[in-house]
Amino acid sequence: MSFFSKLKKSLSKTQEAFVEKIEQVFLGVPKIDEDLFDDLEEILITADLGVQTSDDLLETLRQKVREDKLHTGDQVIEALKEEMAKLLGDEIVPLNIEEGRLNIILVVGVNGVGKTTLVGKLANRYQAEGYKVLVAAADTFRAAAIEQLEIWCERAGVDMIKHQAGADPAAVVFDTIQAGKARGTDVILIDTAGRLHNKGHLMDEMNKIYRVIKREVEDAPHETLLVLDATTGQNAVLQAKAFDEVSNVTALALTKLDGTAKGGIVIAISQQMDIPVKLVGLGEGIDDLRDFDPSVFVAALFDRNQVEEQEEQEEEKDQDFYF
Repeated sequence: MSFFSKLKKSLSKTQEAFVEKIEQVFLGVPKIDEDLFDDLEEILITADLGVQTSDDLLETLRQKVREDKLHTGDQVIEALKEEMAKLLGDEIVPLNIEEGRLNIILVVGVNGVGKTTLVGKLANRYQAEGYKVLVAAADTFRAAAIEQLEIWCERAGVDMIKHQAGADPAAVVFDTIQAGKARGTDVILIDTAGRLHNKGHLMDEMNKIYRVIKREVEDAPHETLLVLDATTGQNAVLQAKAFDEVSNVTALALTKLDGTAKGGIVIAISQQMDIPVKLVGLGEGIDDLRDFDPSVFVAALFDRNQVEEQEEQEEEKDQDFYF
C-alpha cells in the first residue's frame, strides 16, 4: 500500500469529522457570508486546530474572499486547502543524520505516547539502511520500558545499553556514548522517561543528560525528537511547549494518527510551535512510521476522489524514506 493510501486510511476519522462537515456547510450555498465562517470556525476547533490557528486561518480566508472575489463554496474550500498547506510547508524534512559522524538522537515525550516503540522502529529503520545503531535505555523509571525496548532491539538486530531500573539515566547515556565511540557506531537513539507531572525533576534529569551528551559529543544531540500522541488533541500542544522548555525540541513525531478524528493537531502544532513534524505514525506495524510529507498529508485529507492519481505520483517518488 502506498504512503498516500496508508495516510488516507489513517485520516479517515479526521476526514469524516472535518472535510465532510466543511463540504456540507459550503457546497451549494448561494453566497459566502459571516454565518458560514462561524460554522467553519466550529469545525476547525472541533478538529483540534485550536483557537489561535483557527482564527489565523479564518482571517486569511476572509481576506482572500474579499481580494480574490471568491463566491462559491468550492473556491473557499480550495483556498482553505492552500492555506493549510502553507502552514505545514511543502517539503519533507528528514531527521538530521550525517555520514561520518556519531549521530545522537534524543527521544522525549510523556509516558504512553509510543516513545519506546518509536525508538525501536527507528532502530530498525536505520539498521536496514546500513547504519550501525546503538540504543540507550535511559528511561530507567519504568522497568517495563527497558524490557519493551530490549524486545524491539532484538527484533531490529541492534545492541542496547541498559542499567537496572531506577539507575541514573545520565549514566546510561554516558556508557552508551562511550560504547558508541568504541564500536564505530553511526546512530545512537536515546529513550528517556516522561514524567511531565513532575516538571522540576524532569528538567533536572534532562539538563544532566544534556550536559553529558555535550561533554562527550560537542555538537550533539543532533535532534531532540518529541513524540506526541495525536489522539490527545490540543493537549499535545501543551506537551510540546512544556518539553521544549526543558529539552530544546528540534523535531516532532506524531503517533496514533490512525486512531483519531483530531488530525488537525498536525497543523496546530506546526503553526504554533514552529517546530517541524518529521515523523508520523500510521499504525502498529514496524513499517507504519514514515517521514512526514506535508503535501501528501493535505492531499490525503482533502482529495477523496483522487487516490489512483496520487498513488501513481507517489510510486514515482524516491522511496528512500520508507522502511
